[in-house]
Formats: sequence, structure tokens, C-alpha cells
Amino acid sequence: MSFANLKRNKSNISKLIQAAESAGGGNEKKSYGDDRLWKPTVDKAGNGFAILRFLPAAEGAELPWVRYWDHGFKGPTGQWYIEKSLTSIGQQDPVSEHNSELWNTGIEANKDTVRRQKRRLHYVVNALVVSDPANPQNEGKVMLYQFGKKIFDKIMDVMQPQFQDEDPINPFDFWAGANFKLKIRQVEGYRNYDKSEFASTTALSQDDDELEGYYNSMHDLTEFTDAKNYKTYDELKTKLDRVLGNQTMTTAAAVSLDTAEPAPVMASMEATSPSETIAPTTAAEMSEDNDDTMSYFAKLAAEG
Repeated sequence: MSFANLKRNKSNISKLIQAAESAGGGNEKKSYGDDRLWKPTVDKAGNGFAILRFLPAAEGAELPWVRYWDHGFKGPTGQWYIEKSLTSIGQQDPVSEHNSELWNTGIEANKDTVRRQKRRLHYVVNALVVSDPANPQNEGKVMLYQFGKKIFDKIMDVMQPQFQDEDPINPFDFWAGANFKLKIRQVEGYRNYDKSEFASTTALSQDDDELEGYYNSMHDLTEFTDAKNYKTYDELKTKLDRVLGNQTMTTAAAVSLDTAEPAPVMASMEATSPSETIAPTTAAEMSEDNDDTMSYFAKLAAEG
């Protein structure tokens, strides 16, 4: 779709909602050092603020976002497993299979391990950085923005409002969308996005040439779901075995509750490199997508 066609055929909000609901959400190149990827900056108190404008689907794309899953955990060997899940592209994944085996034992210690090794959901969009006080050099640039379920829920809330006095908003629309005010707080030692919100609807610009410039600057999102950017099953299985020390621990005999390994730390969505410090996940953050996670493993157990 060219920019001219985009203007004539503005995004259909119902199609976006339908796609999100059918995918159960209501998401490469490695991102290490990727200067296309925008990340929020926080101060010493853990607070941060920025204004973004989510951009529409690019030519040939059905949706303005892509989503994928990954796993991030430390095994008993002390090594990290941080890889995208092949389930993102509809293929079998060794970690999912391993987790299914653990879950099927019915052993609570194994289930705890599964919860720590569960899939993490990511969405990626094109976004115009409207305001970034901590990094003003980013302002006016079209960048990739990656986020999780919390922010995607806020997108769904404005596309599908719960109250009669609220009109649906397509936040990805150039002309009738809305800026997203990202507000980060430090709550009990962890990042919290609850204060983030959309502003009132407004055209991103009245200048079609300016809008077309943003449109033509958007990045290709398909790389995040292109099979060629995923490791093969065998490569992932080899790495998983190395991280686990060739321990599958799928039966009670394989688990010694008296000498259980320390709980692996759940990798934060913000960490993108094994060399980065990865913070543990709070109980609240783990519970926000708990239903989806539990239904996912229940499905695996039923198929097993």
C-alpha cells in the first residue's frame, strides 16, 4: 500500500481488534546494539517519560505490529538461555517440549521451573519519537519499539473502550490517532507502566509530505517473524542441553527436592543481551499473563 492509498483507505480499527483477539492478545536480527530500536531511559529514581506515536502498517503488511515469544532463564550450569521461541513461527520448540514434560510430572518443583522458563511475549511496532527528554537526539526519528502485554493492553483499551462515553481510537492512524505518553515509575524495585496513557486524538501532522516521510522511514517488521532469523530446532536443543547440563529432570527420580538448585532468575523484557544485568520478575508481573501461560501449558499437557 502506498502512502496515497493509505490516506484513501485509513486503517480499519475493527480489523486490528479482530486480529488481536484471534491471536489471543486481546506480537530478526539481534537487537544487541541495534540503533533502530528505541528504549526508554530512566533516572536514578527509576522514573522515565517519553511521548511516542505508533505508526500504521507498512505496504504489504496486514497489521501495524508483529509479535513473537522468547525464553530467558539461567540453567543449573549457571549459563543463560536467551533465544527466540520457534513457536513464534508455528514450529516445535525444544524449551516448550521440555517445559511440557516437566509440567506433566505433576511435581510442584517442576512446575515452578516451568514458570521460570515460560515464554515471554513481545510486540514490535514502528513509532515516531515525539519527545524523549533523556535523549533528545531521538526526537523526530521513526524507530522500532518493543514492549510487552501491559502496553499492548493499553492499546486494546483505546481501540475497544469499556464505557459508553468513550469513542474507539485507532492509535496507529496518522490522522485520527493519538500520542502515547509512556510513564515509567519504580514500584517496589521494579519498572511499572500503569500511569502510561494515550493523549487526545489528533493528526500527527497536517502536512502530507511530512507524513509521507514518516511512512517511508518505517522499518520492516517481518524480520521478527521470518524463519531465516530463527535458529533451527537442533541448534536450540544443543544450546538447551548445554545450559541444563544435559539434565532433563522430567521425573521424580530426576529431581532431588533436598538438593534443589537455586531458582533461576527470570529475565526482564528490557534485557536484550546475555551480558546485561537481568532483573527478576515480580509476582505481579508474572501473574499478569498467568492465565495465558497456564492455558498454554495445559494445552501442551493435553497433547502429550
